[in-house]
Amino acid sequence: MAVASKETGVEVKADKTKNMVMSRDQNAGRSHSIQTDDSSFERVEEFKYLGTALRNQNSIQEEIKSRLKSENACYHSVHNLLSSSLLFKNLKIKICRTIILLVLYVCETWSLTLREERRLRVFENRVLRRIFGLKRDEVTREWRKLHNEEPNDRYSSPNIVRVIKSRRMRWAGM
Repeated sequence: MAVASKETGVEVKADKTKNMVMSRDQNAGRSHSIQTDDSSFERVEEFKYLGTALRNQNSIQEEIKSRLKSENACYHSVHNLLSSSLLFKNLKIKICRTIILLVLYVCETWSLTLREERRLRVFENRVLRRIFGLKRDEVTREWRKLHNEEPNDRYSSPNIVRVIKSRRMRWAGM
């Protein structure tokens, strides 16, 4: 590392540089340490990157929970707009995309479990159902709530989980 940093002209300060091994395995990287010629780097269990708390076990449950909590507050502040018949659907969709973009800030660092994916999809479906409203059943002629696939079929953007996965791939350089 010392050679590579000298070749590129980057000066690495050991007192300011820390390292963290991210894995769901608690023992991953415990025996390894990063050293330069004259010093070693402090190993940390957690740090903040662009406002997101990253943990060594790559668990982001608390981060997603806090994001969804703040996004629910944002959603509830505009839910009357989303159900209003005075606004066009494309304007409502722009509001929806803005809300979802706030959840996705620094999502490139997330490694999602199925439970977390489900929580994100539930949030997205709640917002989309508010926009698209009820649907009249053609057989019974009664109004009903949209099924999970129906709002996504009407919404022209990919679902929230797909966006997160594509951003992770782009961030990883793929």
